[in-house]
Amino acid sequence: MDKSTVILLTFCVYLLGMLAIGGYFYFKTKNLEDYLLGGRNLGKWVTSISAQASDMSGWLLMGLPGLAYLSGISNAAWTAIGLAVGTYLNWKIVAKKLRIYTEKCDNAITLSSYFEKRFNDDKKILSITSALFILVFFIFYVASSFVSSGKLLNNVFHIDYEKAVFIGASIIIIYTFLGGFLAVCWTDLIQGILMFIAILALPLFMIITHKDMISFDLDILNSAKETIATTGYTSLWSIEGLAGAGATVGAAIISVISALAWGMGYFGQPHILTRFMAIHEPEEINRSRIIAMGWVIISLIGAIVIGLVGRSLTNGALISDPEHIFIEMVMNYTPTFLCGILLSAILAAVMSTADSQLLVTASAISEDLYKGFIRKNASDKELVWVSRATIILVAIMGYYIAMNPENESVLALVAYAWAGFGATFGPVVIMSLFYKKTTRLAAICGMIAGGVITIIWPKLLEMFPDIDLFKVYEIVPGFIFATIVIVMISAWDQKGREEMLAKIKEIELN
Repeated sequence: MDKSTVILLTFCVYLLGMLAIGGYFYFKTKNLEDYLLGGRNLGKWVTSISAQASDMSGWLLMGLPGLAYLSGISNAAWTAIGLAVGTYLNWKIVAKKLRIYTEKCDNAITLSSYFEKRFNDDKKILSITSALFILVFFIFYVASSFVSSGKLLNNVFHIDYEKAVFIGASIIIIYTFLGGFLAVCWTDLIQGILMFIAILALPLFMIITHKDMISFDLDILNSAKETIATTGYTSLWSIEGLAGAGATVGAAIISVISALAWGMGYFGQPHILTRFMAIHEPEEINRSRIIAMGWVIISLIGAIVIGLVGRSLTNGALISDPEHIFIEMVMNYTPTFLCGILLSAILAAVMSTADSQLLVTASAISEDLYKGFIRKNASDKELVWVSRATIILVAIMGYYIAMNPENESVLALVAYAWAGFGATFGPVVIMSLFYKKTTRLAAICGMIAGGVITIIWPKLLEMFPDIDLFKVYEIVPGFIFATIVIVMISAWDQKGREEMLAKIKEIELN
């Protein structure tokens, strides 16, 4: 049996399993809370692994290895450090308090409804604003997953890229459409385990079986003084690796700041925050954090090693698309029986994120827009079907973005959406939990400020390409500006401040 046939059979078995889970939970879904939040009944393993699997997406097996393959360890390593620190802080300072607050705020089941109830937003401005930003940024995030699936199927089976994207998108839509949140979380648990196995197995297998072909000297432990001027591919401080050939030290510093800033994005990712809201008991957060951190750290290291090993194997002859390096290594250097399993991990990474994003977008539209403004007395059954219709609509929009040749970089699409959510929602989430004086007006203005800065910052770079400041990752100015806006308006809005202090007292007494 040839390699393509084995891979196809493995894919079919895997996809049928995911569809079976979706079908199973279709019959378990009794109301809107079940469909969107699983009845707040997730255990620690499902919470932790599904949160991280939905976080990383195809970016983990395609984008990050591709970055390490192309630029060396510097850029990829600083990004991984930022993500690891951000993951820890999100679990440590946000998760438990968000779980408690959302339940006490009239059992809010979406991030948008939490904002509305936390800030007594009777006019629902926060709900509308957050739902619209969720819709905009998740379309790009979903598109990145479709691009990943298209690249995988196109590269392995030589299927036309457009058809490949359609096939991958269809599978994701079907089981998310059927089973809702529980189907998404349980499939994400399985997919997260598969991703973890693949990202460990591939580099270990390559190093053991092809050690004569692999040669690189890791100088990441050298001091900054010794390596700051080097263009070494495996240097953590390589200016060339950080900012490109001929770059200045200033540009390299901007690149380090931008890479570390990925960690700021965690505080505003709706598809991750909903996992915190859904865990069965707040006390399980601490154990979940340990599981999640182990998964994240090992997976990020594995992804970077894949890129470095792949570059060594190609002996300096770059492949046309660096984001294919995982696929190329599997197809060319692993035995047939491993190929299907390892490549299924890319499908797992893609699906584990796209399904979560589709569901969060569906919840924002059905709960916050449809029920809030169109049919306030809509039944749970009606809202579930509105959610399912939204899944299809968002998937169609993501599909068309994925078809644009300019949007065929997984990393670029993920980076844009990640920054959008981090800057738009992150400051509001943190302030809502820890800054008691945050007012409704401040939350609204901070959310808009973060989202708008994220959107216009890349345009400023296009207008002033020679100014290094505008090369910083847009989440940095967006997050900082939104936080400043929230603090300043809260200080000015005395009436709103008194109202919010009373609201916090009410929440903490419940």
